Formats: sequence, structure tokens, C-alpha cells
Amino acid sequence: MLDVLINILSWIFLLAGGAFGVIGGLGMVRFPDFYTRLHAAGVTDTLCALLIVLGLVLQSGFSLLTIKLLLILLFLLFTAPTATHALARAAMVDGLEPGDQQDPPDMVERDRETKPQGEPSSNT
Repeated sequence: MLDVLINILSWIFLLAGGAFGVIGGLGMVRFPDFYTRLHAAGVTDTLCALLIVLGLVLQSGFSLLTIKLLLILLFLLFTAPTATHALARAAMVDGLEPGDQQDPPDMVERDRETKPQGEPSSNT
């Protein structure tokens, strides 16, 4: 009976994690600018990883695999928000203002007009 309950709870976590992954993908397509898309991807990516790894931990039982999964989860919980922050900061440094609704070809054309040829871009 306990095995059935653990399996049901595990599948709930796995399906919810998959659903958040799909919702994050839809947010990437539907939101208008870079920062709202980044927010959708960053939040759902972290929650998706958390729920999926928790579902896998319940499936694996208590073993060495559980400890490895928890270490992977810890790594993901530190790196995913850090990567999102680094992307947002790089966009701000590059001059992308919140609310700019530009397609990538427009951004390339804008960069060609504002930067002289041969000048390296500084991303520091």
C-alpha cells in the first residue's frame, strides 16, 4: 500500500514538473520582450527541475542514487538562477531596455548602425 502511495506521489511530481516545463516553453513563445521571456524561463526551469528530481528521488527509494539526485538538485538550484541573472545583466550592459520588443534581425541591424566596423564589442 505504501509503495502505491509513493508511486502516485512520484508521478504527480513528475507530471507537474513536465507541465511546468511546457508552461515555461509557452512563456518563451508568448511573452513580448527579452526580460519577461527570461523570467518565464528562469522561474519555470527551477521549479520544473525541482519537481522532476523530487519525483525521481521518490522512485529511486533511499540509496546512493538518491544522494546523487539530491546533489544534482542542489547544483541546479544554484546554477539556474545564477545563469538567468547573468543573462539579464549581460542584456542590460549591452543596452537592451526592458520593454524593447525587437526581433533578432532588427537587433542585428541596430548593432550594425551604431557600432563602427572592426570595433570589438565589450561584454564586461
